[in-house]
Amino acid sequence: MGAGLTEVGGAVLEVRDLACLRVERAVIAGLSFRVAAGSAVLLTGANGAGKSTLLRLLAGLLRPAEGAILWRGEDVAADPGAHAARLRYLAHQDAVKPALTVAENLDFFARLWGGDVAPALAALGLEALAELPGRVLSSGQKRRLALARLALAPAPLWLLDEPTTGLDAASVERLRPLLAAHRAAGGIVLAATHIPLPIEDAEELRL
Repeated sequence: MGAGLTEVGGAVLEVRDLACLRVERAVIAGLSFRVAAGSAVLLTGANGAGKSTLLRLLAGLLRPAEGAILWRGEDVAADPGAHAARLRYLAHQDAVKPALTVAENLDFFARLWGGDVAPALAALGLEALAELPGRVLSSGQKRRLALARLALAPAPLWLLDEPTTGLDAASVERLRPLLAAHRAAGGIVLAATHIPLPIEDAEELRL
């Protein structure tokens, strides 16, 4: 085992015998793994292998047909609200409100989670776009805005579904210090990706 997929004693997040059915087909079956604090796990595999489904299960957006997801030994299904508060989930959709400016979009989430807008803008190089409405942003700019939400108030679990979609190389590189700081504080990253992420010593979980 490496730093990410760990033995029971060092686990913060544990997936135990997880199964998920979609349209009566088993997308995931008998999946078990454990993740330690400060770890990164890259979910890889062919399209349809269950990467996005697993992230939605971990986020509490889908219910498993079998098995359990544990956080520090407690089943997350016992308190969905507490689990939702400990994670940030970045899906394929960027969830950018078109009528709000870039800064206002971030302020909306800062009011929910806490945190400061200015450092989040700086983390993804969005300062010059702060007063532009979301509707005029390019796809890459919208993705950077979605990723900037990670730089608001800390949450121990980041679930990222193809986080670099639409980003150029410079924007991808901006993720390096963001991901490193999150892990240095004990945070966990699980990311579904088809391309390498700027993240050190990540484990791979192939589905």
